[in-house]
Amino acid sequence: MTDKLEMTEEQKQIWIREQYLKATKYLAEKGLVTESVAETESRYLVPVMALWKINLLDKTKVWVVSGDLPTDHIALDKGESARDVVRHFSFKWQLQAENLLRLDDKEQKQFAEFLIGRADGLYQLYDKDELWQEAK
Repeated sequence: MTDKLEMTEEQKQIWIREQYLKATKYLAEKGLVTESVAETESRYLVPVMALWKINLLDKTKVWVVSGDLPTDHIALDKGESARDVVRHFSFKWQLQAENLLRLDDKEQKQFAEFLIGRADGLYQLYDKDELWQEAK
């Protein structure tokens, strides 16, 4: 890896904390109030992606992704692993991008291309067995 990606443990913790704040702020903007985080199920790939399983005040659970990609959430709670959730976000973004590409709007098409790139990146992360050895 390049020096740019090498971080001290303190920098990694700061990045994780920033991503948590970003995720909870995003949920609050959607009207969803965070109660707690399922830390053992959440995953971090610093400085690329943070994947949070968050328990909401209304007792529902959501997964939130943030980092070097769009912050987004999905309501899944059927025992999905973090790895499966990453794949789900990848598929979700591919579908969203497909719909945006149908619009006659240059900005939306640019965002669709961005989403496609991030969806492909997420799928590549999902596909790397070595990243998920302890997350089975």
